[in-house]
Amino acid sequence: MNEIQTERRDDVAIVTLHRPERMNAVNQALREQLSSALDALNRSDAVRAIVITGAGDRAFCAGQDLDEASTIEWQTLVPWLNAQRAMYQAVRDLDKPCVAAINGVAAGAGFQVALCADWRIIAPDTRIGQPEVKAGLASIVGSYLMTLHVGMTHNVQLSMSGELITGRRAHEIGLVTELAEPADVFPAAFERASKLAQLPATAVRLSKQRFRAMTQAQFDEACVAGIRAQLECYAQGEPQQAMRRFLDARSKA
Repeated sequence: MNEIQTERRDDVAIVTLHRPERMNAVNQALREQLSSALDALNRSDAVRAIVITGAGDRAFCAGQDLDEASTIEWQTLVPWLNAQRAMYQAVRDLDKPCVAAINGVAAGAGFQVALCADWRIIAPDTRIGQPEVKAGLASIVGSYLMTLHVGMTHNVQLSMSGELITGRRAHEIGLVTELAEPADVFPAAFERASKLAQLPATAVRLSKQRFRAMTQAQFDEACVAGIRAQLECYAQGEPQQAMRRFLDARSKA
């Protein structure tokens, strides 16, 4: 199946995370296809801006697919996390404006993909956040990405509690750029991307490259720290236990 769908409207490319039956949760195929699609679009002269969104109206991306995550052991954890890193890096590496149309819940990996975009648009009541600790995982890469947008108080609140907040609250503290009514999230994102696409491409590219250079070393360090932390979490067995409880509860629902 195609876990990623792409289309182009004039000079704006639309990239859709397409696993609606799993709330667009991230698995190996989605990671690989998203990275490949973004790389191709970045190299296309016909594309001047990109919108990333999710299929359906329930989720932008609900995070990791726990069916896959529950099979990970410490022996396979490092390549799995490096694949996650490559997905985030593919968003960061874009030299063209990138707008996240957060059309439903954005949690964990989905939240982090959105944080790597330049512009985030969400509905006031849509839920967003960093629930890793509830799954037995340390909040490392996500907490770093939040430092680019919010201060320590809000970062600690989200990272340590694992609670999701509303789009309205996310806008108040600076995690998202704009609010729109649910039916208007994608149109607003496309309109913003179209405006950004009209800006001089070289100036945009160089500005984005500078932002990337300012943050790359810290992003790389967070990814390495994340590997160390998750290896310890898996050694304690906490992620395995948390995911098993979730999957058992889902099977009984």
